[in-house]
Amino acid sequence: MEEKVLKSRLAYNGVFLKVQQDQVEMVNGEIRAREYILHPGASMIIPLLDEETLIMEYQYRHALKKCFWEFPAGKIDRGEDPLQTAKRELKEETGFEAQNWRHLTTIHPVIGYADERIEIFLASNLTQGKQSLDQGELLEVHKVKIEDLYQRVKKGQITDVKTQIGTFWLEKVLKESW
Repeated sequence: MEEKVLKSRLAYNGVFLKVQQDQVEMVNGEIRAREYILHPGASMIIPLLDEETLIMEYQYRHALKKCFWEFPAGKIDRGEDPLQTAKRELKEETGFEAQNWRHLTTIHPVIGYADERIEIFLASNLTQGKQSLDQGELLEVHKVKIEDLYQRVKKGQITDVKTQIGTFWLEKVLKESW
């Protein structure tokens, strides 16, 4: 089932994303073009404030021209450990730091056209400090009741896939079924 790469070239080299174009030979002998986005990966954090409340962000996403409810997340820098990314992003975006960290899972959110992976962490025993957003980064930080989060996902008000998956993991972890 695997395809053999015959040629490969960088079709687009952007500031954040790159597009790779490969010529592949399929197992049936056909030659096809494959294009995909090269992504450095990201870490997402589910910041658990207490047994009933967590921290979420509300921010504008240009590709879809609207605001989304999300868990904090950020790009993994070259050579950076995903847990270090999670700690950095939680502090920068929300001002919170966590004493307890648990890796929950790795997801590949768009396997049809990108190599992106997202490492999902649960952060607890939070203390609040000062937010330090990156230049050009604008977002609102909110305390959200966990039951409200579940209802927002159920009603289709949260459509960000990483946040939906994180919500399902959170529910299982809190019920101690995973």
